[in-house]
Amino acid sequence: MAKRTDAAMPISTHDASADDRNDAILIYVDGQIVPKAEAMVSVYDSGFMLGDGIWEGLRLYDGHIPFFDDHLDRLFEAAAYTEIDIGLDRTALTTAVWDTLAANGMTTDAHIRLMVTRGRKAKPFQHPHLSLWGATIVIIAEHSVPDDSVLTRGITLHTVPHHRGLPLTQDAKLNSHSKLNCIIALNHAVRAGADEALMLDPFGFVNTTNACNFFIVKKGAVWTSTGDYCMNGITRQKVIDLCRAEGIPVFERNYSLVDTYSADEAFLTGTFGAQTPVFEIDGRRIGAGQAGPVFLRLRAAYKALIAQGAAQAG
Repeated sequence: MAKRTDAAMPISTHDASADDRNDAILIYVDGQIVPKAEAMVSVYDSGFMLGDGIWEGLRLYDGHIPFFDDHLDRLFEAAAYTEIDIGLDRTALTTAVWDTLAANGMTTDAHIRLMVTRGRKAKPFQHPHLSLWGATIVIIAEHSVPDDSVLTRGITLHTVPHHRGLPLTQDAKLNSHSKLNCIIALNHAVRAGADEALMLDPFGFVNTTNACNFFIVKKGAVWTSTGDYCMNGITRQKVIDLCRAEGIPVFERNYSLVDTYSADEAFLTGTFGAQTPVFEIDGRRIGAGQAGPVFLRLRAAYKALIAQGAAQAG
């Protein structure tokens, strides 16, 4: 199948500088580290067949994976909730990640996708008991430097009718392979000419985007959602903690599009891009339509936190 090369593809919070080394990476698949072209799972795998799996995204900076323990906490919490037996304890899983990085000669600027599914099934049906051979574990590490031009281009958002649902349906705090709700939302936003989708909660309050946590700045204070209906991102929490450490007022609260359209700044958080500025929402310019002072202050503080962690680990 030919690779898509659309010149007008939208900006993404996961845009990275091209790196040909990724054509020859080695990937961890169930205890074996194999060339990219040989890294495969069964068509009977629960993740492929049903989206029955969990995952974490990690970054490698200067020989250090920031907040690794926090990510493992969330992975094992999700495994307990979904009743997926990972088959490896934290120590073994940590070793598998570092072995994958070492096999690829990676020491910095790498993005790691750690995935666990319920494993291969005996028949193509959803019952968990049909997964007879234990979990499938895949670790993909790519050379990846976020494209910092997004800081001057900014992200545009479009509010979509698809919301993050109540925990009674599928808890949005669960980092699962089942991302169709978010992908449909993203498709809607892209068709409207935006880069990503702004999603509301079940009651119409501003919640999150299809891929990242969302923040606004009003009169020097940082606002984000309550966190009840979105992925409680590791980077989201670190930004909230940094606000408190930096003396920046921060609120986890319900707020609407009325508050959002009149914001002085808006930005996104996520493991890959850290913090990304939003310049436009629903065709409305946000603030000055550029990266604002609170965003830049928090981004600098976050970079310092990452550098401190790397220095302590080294």
